[in-house]
Amino acid sequence: MDNRPIGVFDSGLGGLTAVRELRRILPGEDIVFFGDTGRVPYGSRSPHIIKEYAKQCMDFLEKQNVKMILVACGTVSSVLGEEIGAGRNVPCMGVLEPTVKAAVSATKNGNIGLIATATTVASGSYEKLTAKLMPEAKFTGKACPLFVPLVENGYFASNCEVTRLVAKDYLSAFDKKDIDTLILGCTHYPLLYNLIDSITEYKLNLIDSGKEAAVAAKELLSEKDMLSECEKGRMRFFVTDKVEGFARLGKEFLGEELSEVTRVEIEEL
Repeated sequence: MDNRPIGVFDSGLGGLTAVRELRRILPGEDIVFFGDTGRVPYGSRSPHIIKEYAKQCMDFLEKQNVKMILVACGTVSSVLGEEIGAGRNVPCMGVLEPTVKAAVSATKNGNIGLIATATTVASGSYEKLTAKLMPEAKFTGKACPLFVPLVENGYFASNCEVTRLVAKDYLSAFDKKDIDTLILGCTHYPLLYNLIDSITEYKLNLIDSGKEAAVAAKELLSEKDMLSECEKGRMRFFVTDKVEGFARLGKEFLGEELSEVTRVEIEEL
């Protein structure tokens, strides 16, 4: 058993999709969340910059005495790939592998779609892993650069017309692809789950990367006998921009007060 907290890292708000699922399936675990909200979005930045930012944020989490790090960011997971835990003193995992495994398991016709940031799509990481696990699969990726800023600014309600118009335009890329499974390849995107589900007429298997990563994290901790013995876990949040906006949106999404939110100066990372 290990009562140290789970560390969760994302470029912004999206990683709360993983936190929500962790709270549901591992209610006794303490969680330390780090959101690099002062530098979000990562999806349009170069791999070099993304790696540097990720190193700083993961270093910070290690200093919080976490027992593992869940990189709840599709862009970072794609860029780092198998290097995600290199040089770390605790187990580390990203969203890439558990998400692709879930998509391969869900598809019936082998036609899989991906929506993600521009950097994630350009990396080809989801496509390569899909081909490895299911060589016969047909894969289509679509970059959706406006989704992250829309979510970060609270435009994720299923009846939000602005986001609906943007989503319809992005999703039209799959009109003639006959996909039956769509990977939400950024942990911000599950916040748009209901909106996307309605636009696609509830016909697709939508793969929630935050949920799949949380499930995989539970499996990892179980295998290593590192689960907490506590009954109810505590949450702490660190961000690199305004505390108030993050706390407000976080409460709306998690359904509980974010009482411990601390701002960290980027220069101190």
